Amino acid sequence: MPTEAKRETIDGLRAQLDSSRTMIMSEYRGLKVKDISEIRRTLRKQSVSYRVVKNRLMRIAAKDSPAAPALTSLLVGPTAIAFGTDEAGTAKAVLEAFRPYSKIVKITGGVLGTSRIDAESVTRLAALPSREVLLAQALGAFTAPLSMTAGLFDAPLRDVVGLVQALADKRGSAAA
Repeated sequence: MPTEAKRETIDGLRAQLDSSRTMIMSEYRGLKVKDISEIRRTLRKQSVSYRVVKNRLMRIAAKDSPAAPALTSLLVGPTAIAFGTDEAGTAKAVLEAFRPYSKIVKITGGVLGTSRIDAESVTRLAALPSREVLLAQALGAFTAPLSMTAGLFDAPLRDVVGLVQALADKRGSAAA
């Protein structure tokens, strides 16, 4: 029979699962409480929460979640999870926060939506630009041909205006 504290923990984990699109798992063995607090503080600035979880309670919380199959396979050993909403932003924040502790903390993998990714994929994900930058690049790729076409249609009119102006300047200088 679970205690009231465990029920509250499970409810909190369910809430975080529902509000997160990205979860990055790490093994925190060897970190001091002070180090974990520093990592949390650094990640909180990037809108990422970092939580040490009991694997059994996390499995119970994720039981009805669509991400359960991907998540439960990563719950091995002492586990801490970084919960975030932006995929690339979360990965960048986690790698940056773990940098001073890179010899101690080991990223074991992650979950993007309902898909499991390995530790190497988390590193590659961190190298991607943020979602806003990717959307801006895609929009730029779509609008570039349109603006070039508009410039091509505008060029003959611009050339005619330039010729008329040059002719007017030539006649004005000849009359003077």
